Amino acid sequence: MLAEIAAANAAFGIIKQAISNGKELSSAASAIAQFVGAKEGLQRKLDKKGAHRTDLEEFMGLEQLREREEELKQIMIYTGRPGLWSDWQKFQAKARVARREAEAEAARKRQLYLNVIIISFFFILGLAILGSIVALALHAAGKL
Repeated sequence: MLAEIAAANAAFGIIKQAISNGKELSSAASAIAQFVGAKEGLQRKLDKKGAHRTDLEEFMGLEQLREREEELKQIMIYTGRPGLWSDWQKFQAKARVARREAEAEAARKRQLYLNVIIISFFFILGLAILGSIVALALHAAGKL
C-alpha cells in the first residue's frame, strides 16, 4: 500500500513541477497516468483485502490521494482547456470499463486454458489405462 501512495505522490510531484515550470499539462501525461494507475492499484488492493478499512494508515493514504486528485482537478480546470476535467473523467470511466473487460477476458482465457489442460490430462490418463488393460488382456491370453 505504501508503495502505491509513494508512486502517486511522486507522479503528482512531477505534474506540479511541470505546471509550475510553465509547461503544458499534456507534457505531464505520463505522470498523470502513473498517478491514476497508482491510485487504482491501491483501490484494487483495498478492495481485495475486504471491508476491514479501519486502519488509520490506509485511511490517511486514501485521504492524501483524494486531496492530490482534487489538486489535479484544479490544475486541469485552471490550466487546461474548457471542459478538460469532465472529458478526463469520462475518459477515465471508459478506460476503467475497458480494463475490467480485458481482465475478465484474460480470466476467462486462463480458465479455458486450464480446462483444456485438465481434459487433456484425463484423456491421456484414460488412454494409458485403456492401453494397460488391453496389454494385460493380451498378456493373459498369451498373445503378448
